[in-house]
Amino acid sequence: MTTQFGSRHHPKEIRLKKDEKVLEVDFEDGKTFRLPAELLRVESPSAEVQGHGPGQKTIIAGRRHVGIMEVTPVGNYAVAIKFDDLHDSGIYSWDTLYEFGERQDEMWQGYLDALAANGLSRDP
Repeated sequence: MTTQFGSRHHPKEIRLKKDEKVLEVDFEDGKTFRLPAELLRVESPSAEVQGHGPGQKTIIAGRRHVGIMEVTPVGNYAVAIKFDDLHDSGIYSWDTLYEFGERQDEMWQGYLDALAANGLSRDP
């Protein structure tokens, strides 16, 4: 398969379901992922969340009700997501969205475990 901008996965369609607080992505390989806004927000690929190196990730609490205001294309390789808490600095490549879909359960459990270990809550 030819890769475009280094992407292995390419979406056929992306749907923002604001009322459900979900980003739904259909990929060319036939897989469809429903990605909750909360997961996308707390795992944002932005430096604000991930830091600039290993061990610098910030645990984002209080985002149970976060929604997505806008999804904007970034070239032919990604989207930028603006959340209703005004976070908008993460660029979600096609491969990142695919990985989030594939690892959603594992990522979600890791988030819940990190909240619990730090005495934090999903609630604002």
